[in-house]
Amino acid sequence: MIIEKIETFVVKDKLSKSFFFSQWEYSERSICIVKITASNGMVGWGEGYGPANVLEAGIKFLEPVIVGLNPLENEVIWSTMYRKTLDYARRGILVASISAIDIAIWDLKGKILGLPISTLLGGAHRKKIKPYATGLYFTDHNNPSRDFEKEVALYKSQGFKAIKMKVGLGINEDYENIKRMRKLLGDDIQLMIDSNHAYTLREAVTLCQKIEQFDISWFEEPVSPEYYQQYHELRHKTSIPIAGGECEYLRFGFHQLLRNKSVDILQPDICSSGGLTEAKRISALASTYGVDIIPHTWGTSIGIHVALHFIANLENMPGRMKSPDFLIEYDQTENGLRERLTFPKIKMVDGMIEVPTAPGLGIEVDEDVLLEYSDKNRKLNKTII
Repeated sequence: MIIEKIETFVVKDKLSKSFFFSQWEYSERSICIVKITASNGMVGWGEGYGPANVLEAGIKFLEPVIVGLNPLENEVIWSTMYRKTLDYARRGILVASISAIDIAIWDLKGKILGLPISTLLGGAHRKKIKPYATGLYFTDHNNPSRDFEKEVALYKSQGFKAIKMKVGLGINEDYENIKRMRKLLGDDIQLMIDSNHAYTLREAVTLCQKIEQFDISWFEEPVSPEYYQQYHELRHKTSIPIAGGECEYLRFGFHQLLRNKSVDILQPDICSSGGLTEAKRISALASTYGVDIIPHTWGTSIGIHVALHFIANLENMPGRMKSPDFLIEYDQTENGLRERLTFPKIKMVDGMIEVPTAPGLGIEVDEDVLLEYSDKNRKLNKTII
């Protein structure tokens, strides 16, 4: 059995209302999906995190070295892709292209063997994962946090036990928003904050000292991901756990975060940091340093299911009195790609999501929906018209 064909789909979803955070504004979702077909007709699906059209170019660049290889030999394939790109892609978009392909191969391998990815990774230590709602982005430039009350009420009614909010507007405004948020959530719901590296070290220290009283579960990307030592210094100036890693690549990049003692929580995005093959290595490295992993997710439900299987397999840290809550990021911003592209749909029951037990990722892609959102389909329709 060999890999016979690789197809890419750049899918786009125009948002009904744009939203923004400390760095950028979004008016459209755009994701690169990859479909890999084996010679027996079975298919696997993956996605990459990053600029969709550039990701697609990377996948097409790698295609000639992958077609003809055995999909069951995923580590051999990963090594082949890594060596092909090593001279000019030790971090960045080509690693994300590798990630998308690697995920699709794991999905395909699971389907061929009739096993879920969590089993292929070594087994599921847990059957259910606790999601946290990522939301509370800014929607109005004149009053950025205008809709926070309504949004929090929705998350609470849905049963979320943990919520992450955006910060990065400025120390005083962030302080007031966090104070208001803790009051809205009460004491029983976890609250995390994410500035998307908006602050300098001095500013981050100042903000941390003002908000420690509000029981923050972690401060995500407080400063630029390039400043490993500043992350380390911030950790020693606040009691708030520091999280980061969504902008990091491969085990070598994550080793920099770990060896510099930069974070309390490591956040690889499996769809960009090297795929499941490399995520397994990153998790072993994190375990060696005694650092928790909570993956970053952003994209379609393909990426969420990748994280579900990965988190299910994460081992408990040595010395813990009991198993901790293992969290998965569950983005709640408008996203038709997340809601419509795959089936069965994600269901949260009693604040938990079950790890799929069907082969591969445990989902199938609705190819009619895929074509509906596909950039290729839009171009075809435009040509016909």
